[in-house]
Amino acid sequence: MEKKQIAIVGAGVSGLLACKYLLSKGFHPIVFEARSDIGGAWIKTVETTMLQTPKQLYQFSDYPWPDSVTTDFPDHNQVLDYIQSYASHFDLRKHIKFNRKVVGIEFEGLSGEDGKSWSFWNGNGQPFGSRGKWTVAVEDAKNHSTEVHQVDFVILCVGRFSDVPNIPEFPPKKGPEAFHGKVIHSMDYSDMDYEAAANLVKGKRVTVVGLQKSALDIAMECTTANGLENPCTVLYRTEHWNIPDYFPWGFPLAYLYLNRFAELLVHKPGEGFLLSLLATMLSPLRWAISKFVEADIKKKHRLAKFGMVPKHSFLQELSSCLTITVPEKFYDKVEEGSIILKKSQDFSFCEDGIVVDGQTTPLKADLVILATGFKGDVKLKNIFLSQTFQDYLAGSPTEKLPLYREIIHPQIPQLAIIGFSESISNLYTSEMRCRWLAELLDGAVKLPSIKEMEEDMRKWDEYMKRYSGKYYRRSCIGALHIWYNDQLCKDMGWNPKRKKGWFAELFEPYGPVDYAPPSTSN
Repeated sequence: MEKKQIAIVGAGVSGLLACKYLLSKGFHPIVFEARSDIGGAWIKTVETTMLQTPKQLYQFSDYPWPDSVTTDFPDHNQVLDYIQSYASHFDLRKHIKFNRKVVGIEFEGLSGEDGKSWSFWNGNGQPFGSRGKWTVAVEDAKNHSTEVHQVDFVILCVGRFSDVPNIPEFPPKKGPEAFHGKVIHSMDYSDMDYEAAANLVKGKRVTVVGLQKSALDIAMECTTANGLENPCTVLYRTEHWNIPDYFPWGFPLAYLYLNRFAELLVHKPGEGFLLSLLATMLSPLRWAISKFVEADIKKKHRLAKFGMVPKHSFLQELSSCLTITVPEKFYDKVEEGSIILKKSQDFSFCEDGIVVDGQTTPLKADLVILATGFKGDVKLKNIFLSQTFQDYLAGSPTEKLPLYREIIHPQIPQLAIIGFSESISNLYTSEMRCRWLAELLDGAVKLPSIKEMEEDMRKWDEYMKRYSGKYYRRSCIGALHIWYNDQLCKDMGWNPKRKKGWFAELFEPYGPVDYAPPSTSN
């Protein structure tokens, strides 16, 4: 039987994995990449950016890091080299069309409204149907011509940390237009070459808005350029449990949160009565472990001294996929005064700088860098030309993105999304999802009815609201990655228990190598 034509949008980590696993099933995917090279968000980063999770968690299951990379937290050049060597090793480049930006996709043959009447995904519960294909409009970045491709299936691997910046909204005449200095987004800063970025901040009063990884990295680069002469102000809304290392009080963090025992302490979607009872009974231990980690972070970073102790728990931080590693000596820079931390729920611009909520004297600045994240959901939604599909994908503003297994939308046919939902290691999770998707397209995975899929999504939505709080829209599986992978394994007919012996199964941390090679044993 002739294999179907499949389009993959994006040649970052998720796109490469999707390509590799589809090839292993005999498919011939075509990958559209808007840039001139592979690597996604790793192509352009802040100069000092390093991997946030230990490389043992951020690796391909069948392609280990080279021996030449000895540090646990490789820098961005080492990460990009690793990703590109993976693509070369599995000969993926020949399937990629570079400088090709997908500007829109549309399903031909069925209206978007048809999905409302389905009992099964795609009308028949199968990944392919006989009544429609996707039309993919692709713009050539070099000559600006447009190509149109017809394919049987589309896999969106566009990521959520690029392209569409999240710019705060301001009252009339109180936005960047009122400021006599320069305002850029962290995306613009990352796109500069390193010398240009250093020259941009040198000798200037810089305010960085945000407290996640890009904000901290940029603030550190500002201190390198300016020191105490022009301190960098970091304006933030919420304190976070940004970790100094992965060894609270000398104990490996992975043994506290990345094994099966740790997940017994958490209420899980679809759990039975006994597991629910056990999670409730063990809640004091769950609280104690979180406090154990928090105490270590408070001590090492001197958070109380700087007024930076978060009000939420470390478990919520992990469950929201907001845990980052603080740049080395960041709080030393705070103590010496070359970085100034300023909390505010709202701010606006004036001629001389920024007006912080509740204050009349502005923070004077020459340059404001908005490290305020990205609108990944907007980028994803806008790929669809159909307003109906846009509405399906957006879902309810009070619920997480409506994706079954964080991959399939029940009302959008012949399409999958990889890399939107977050985890402790997005490479690790994307690989599991791509393997599941390859099995689905090859006929080995059978989907339940749409009603059952929606019920499962509802349970995951409840879990994320319970443990992620206001960050539930991030669709983070960080504190339940084993439980989540178990579901994918069972769908594929694999044995979800990957360790040798009950003690290892219960207490040893899980990582990518536990799922390689694939096992179909019981």
